Amino acid sequence: MPHPATEIHESGGTVTPHVRRLLDFAEPTGDDVCLDVARGRGPMPAALSPQVRHVTAVDAAPPPSAWDGRPDGKGRVPTVEFGTGPVRIADADPAGPRRSQHAAPRQNDLTDPDGFPVTSADELTVRAEATALPYQDNAFSLVTTRFSLYNLGDPARVLRELLRVTRPGGRLIIADVVRTNLAGADRDWIERVRDPDHPGTFSIAGLTDLITSAGANVRRLDVFTVERPVEPWLAGAHSLAAAAEIREALEEEIDGGPRTGAKPRVIGGELWFTQNWAHVAAEPI
Repeated sequence: MPHPATEIHESGGTVTPHVRRLLDFAEPTGDDVCLDVARGRGPMPAALSPQVRHVTAVDAAPPPSAWDGRPDGKGRVPTVEFGTGPVRIADADPAGPRRSQHAAPRQNDLTDPDGFPVTSADELTVRAEATALPYQDNAFSLVTTRFSLYNLGDPARVLRELLRVTRPGGRLIIADVVRTNLAGADRDWIERVRDPDHPGTFSIAGLTDLITSAGANVRRLDVFTVERPVEPWLAGAHSLAAAAEIREALEEEIDGGPRTGAKPRVIGGELWFTQNWAHVAAEPI
């Protein structure tokens, strides 16, 4: 049974359990020079900052070929933010996190959708294409990308670029939604109703194969199940009609209708659904 998504307070801010799990998986150290690449702003730069020597954040745009006439007039796709809202992690560790001893919190910070204080985008974030990062080879010991890999252009090209800037012996940490190896691609129909441009969700094997084909060894893998409230997720639907279609399908499943693969249920009077998330630690070959 999933545990409630309680908040954990540390010197770096309010840490939600899914972000804490990713931090523990990444194993940051006080010597790490880090790069976080995301579509919009996320919690990782502020979460990592108290624990490492330096963090650079890139708000990444897809390459021009992926813009499809949607740029803002300057060749820059408007950014989006991935706010998970509350989640329940099926095997969350109730023992809590390890406290960082490396740095004091920053002052005058804003708060991102996951509850972390972050500095303003102008102070913190570099804007660049994920397939053409403005950094030298082997520049970072720890590179992270969270819920962004499929939204930054061709995933294989993005991975090769992330690996290019990762030092030998360093690690690339990827967090994203996956399908189990036994789940069919039809599970993505909900994603495509919500977002017609959704590229499809990799199976666990498909994601690890993509990483190895890009030139890395998979060192560690953490796959787990989360439950999320439907409404914050549906707030990102491309239309009210699409949101209503998904909501109706999930409610029908609860009443005994066709299965969607999302395993919906009602928690505290709200409709929730299930996703599989994966954390992958890769090392350049």
